[in-house]
Amino acid sequence: MTAGWITCPAPRRAGVGLRGVHHADWLEQRPRCGWLEAHAENYFAEGGPLPALLEDLRRDYPLSIHGVGLGLGSIAAPDRAHLDQLATLVRRLQPAIVSEHLCWGSWQGLHFNDLLPLPFTAESLALMCARIGELQDALGRQILIEHLASYLEFTESTLAEAEFLRELVQRSGCGLLLDLNNLYVNSRNHGSDPLTFLEALPAAAIGEIHLAGHTSAVVDGQSILIDTHGSAVCDAVWALYREALRRFGPRPTLVEWDTDVPSLVTLLAEAATADGLTDEYASKANGSATVSTAATTSTVVTPTP
Repeated sequence: MTAGWITCPAPRRAGVGLRGVHHADWLEQRPRCGWLEAHAENYFAEGGPLPALLEDLRRDYPLSIHGVGLGLGSIAAPDRAHLDQLATLVRRLQPAIVSEHLCWGSWQGLHFNDLLPLPFTAESLALMCARIGELQDALGRQILIEHLASYLEFTESTLAEAEFLRELVQRSGCGLLLDLNNLYVNSRNHGSDPLTFLEALPAAAIGEIHLAGHTSAVVDGQSILIDTHGSAVCDAVWALYREALRRFGPRPTLVEWDTDVPSLVTLLAEAATADGLTDEYASKANGSATVSTAATTSTVVTPTP
């Protein structure tokens, strides 16, 4: 389905994730920020302080709703009550962006509190396309799908990850959430080339970019990077952001920081760095004039019939 899909203004100034330790700061100070991302499942209640918080903040900030619990790639269909609650939340808040993950999360009635990677196969692709279609029909709008950070690769995979994402966009009509920290983590963990990945993506489908930090660890004697969202964005990820701007132009950008959460001032400074790089790109693209990074409307990708 594409006819009648809702599209809302998507902010070009960088946003940040809405975290509990900062709720009072947002309510009392109303600091300057492009937009806020809320994890959907935290706001499913029909009443109480958290839904009221979003209703208050949406007056001053565009919102993004980021789902983390549907597990669209699971064999079992998503929980209907969960899907209905998400649809109710989206209808009530009318966020600029709605996103979910390329993952599975349940098996034989057990639900895992994690985003688990899928093998990149024709079977996984068909399942994800069907589930995304159901979700987009339920919400009446396009969603963005985020690729994961991973710590293993499936021998069963028959498609490269970027090829899988390309097919997913074409067949389902979804957009993509490009997580540059996930991309960097995977490039280090699996020895892949992040620039080759960017080159293979369908540029028009990228509706959002995530930036975050990671942690180094040694597991079974092997050094790996773990996507902890617990530190500042590293230089290598900022370099990938510059490359993404060069290839795709400005896109709504979010800074995630979920563990060891710093002060709001520190978090907003990370978003300001992203804005500075966006302005730098715009200035170079337009000679000496810096173009406005005000809101524009997200692209709706039409699937192949």
